[in-house]
Amino acid sequence: MATLKTQPRKASVKTFLDKAASGERRSDCDRVLNLLQEISGEPPVMWGASIIGFGRYRYDNTQGGGEWMLTGFSPRKQNLTVYIMNGFSRYPDLMAKLGKHKTGKSCLYIKKLSDVDFEVLRELVVRSVADMRLAYDTD
Repeated sequence: MATLKTQPRKASVKTFLDKAASGERRSDCDRVLNLLQEISGEPPVMWGASIIGFGRYRYDNTQGGGEWMLTGFSPRKQNLTVYIMNGFSRYPDLMAKLGKHKTGKSCLYIKKLSDVDFEVLRELVVRSVADMRLAYDTD
């Protein structure tokens, strides 16, 4: 079984954010950090060098499986990336109301929080975390 390169680390989330973001981006990061911590009930943990994750779930696949974060975010250069681990196809109602964004398989790309409806983002994370907890072992 191949080991994922991105693993939880003991690095400081605050130190990472202090170096990675400033101004409006830092304020956006603080809001997202508080949101994900509140919804997941888990403390923030650095995953690799640039992802802040909350909680864990265990999965099985043809390579044997592993552990990954339940939700998380990263202040990338171009976008604030929020990780919605089960994707977006279950939430068309929310995605239609979210505001200006782009998506990848499980990545929600937002230029700045003011581009989206924060309460819709909150509901998206609430539903995603709840669905992940139902579908996977998250203890």
